[in-house]
Amino acid sequence: MCTTYLCALVIQRLKDKGFTIEGYPRLIRLNPFARFKTRGNGGVSFKFPKEQFKDHDLNEAKKIILDAVEELAMFDCDNTNPGVVFYDGEITEEMEAFAYKALHSIITIEEAEEFAEHIGAEIHKFKKGRGIIGSIASMSCKLTDYTYELLAYRLKENRGTKRHIDYDSVVRMDKLTDTFENIDGDYLAIEPNTPCPVLYGIRANDPESLKKAQKIVINGEEVERYCIYLTNQHTDMHLEDARDITSMKQYSSYIVEGFVKDKPHTIEGGHLFFTLGDESGSIECAAYEPTKDFRKIVARLRPKDKVKLYGGIGKENTFNIEKFQVLKLNNIAYRNPKCPECGKTLSSAGHNKGFKCKHCGYILRDSSKILYEISRQLKEGKFYETPVSARRHLAKPLVRMNLSD
Repeated sequence: MCTTYLCALVIQRLKDKGFTIEGYPRLIRLNPFARFKTRGNGGVSFKFPKEQFKDHDLNEAKKIILDAVEELAMFDCDNTNPGVVFYDGEITEEMEAFAYKALHSIITIEEAEEFAEHIGAEIHKFKKGRGIIGSIASMSCKLTDYTYELLAYRLKENRGTKRHIDYDSVVRMDKLTDTFENIDGDYLAIEPNTPCPVLYGIRANDPESLKKAQKIVINGEEVERYCIYLTNQHTDMHLEDARDITSMKQYSSYIVEGFVKDKPHTIEGGHLFFTLGDESGSIECAAYEPTKDFRKIVARLRPKDKVKLYGGIGKENTFNIEKFQVLKLNNIAYRNPKCPECGKTLSSAGHNKGFKCKHCGYILRDSSKILYEISRQLKEGKFYETPVSARRHLAKPLVRMNLSD
């Protein structure tokens, strides 16, 4: 099932029974390289004002939530292992640390259970109950940066059918509102490509922009409901500064500096690779086929370029590039000298044996090549990012990085 849809439905059912929710529900994306992650790898949470339980039954609220999970979760799917957590109290530093770990490394179900018992939280596991990890992390995550997302949902009878969102209206919405990542050429980035309940999702830095944007978008079907989430999406919250290359761990995400060690090359399937190195060691880096034209930009790198990479290390121990910044370009190249007799380019006569002209036979004993400066298509200091269609939920787009260029 769709976790955000379930949350939106639960909130409506609670409100129908007289319960109130404090602020916006939270949608917290977790470690994008977790081995057992769901597709979006997110947890949702919301807060009840405690005063209302003088007049309302807390157990009734819990029952509404648990019944909704039981009713809607698709338990026949192997990857569906929901968990629900109820917690009464302030968010502590150790809870924030738990959420940080869920963003940067791996937490087991057993660890989450032990932690829930430690903080006095009430947990409910369905099947394996892996969802308790994301549940605790969602309520505990300290948001030093955040965005908002408005998710509109489809009527049940329309799910799985083609969506009919008016492209021109999305272009107009993109121009008239303070939203981002709406379109990418002909690609409608607000429209999912899965048969889920979501009709579209619009992202912004504030909720008022979302409300304005929703009035502009034209879609060819009725919206069942919508919900605005406070979220850590597009914040780079999953990234840590790497001390050096060898300190990085598999299934974690980093910002790392180094030098390009070899010429980027493409393999069958369209994936592009090169090696990044520093004094501590080296790692294979990749721009995969779904990143499309981003691969052409990465291909412009050459040995000895200094770069800062943003991304993470997945199953194959390869660094997946989300974006990069050029720190220093290697603009120096070498070529063989010209023949002083006929003007043709000389060929090597062998290691440390100088050069020989294949045209006239002239021999030059000096083995030194001619140094010259080349023009580069990349620009020092500039950032380059994957297209919207290939971007991770957590990756901060350049439009949110307050870059002058």
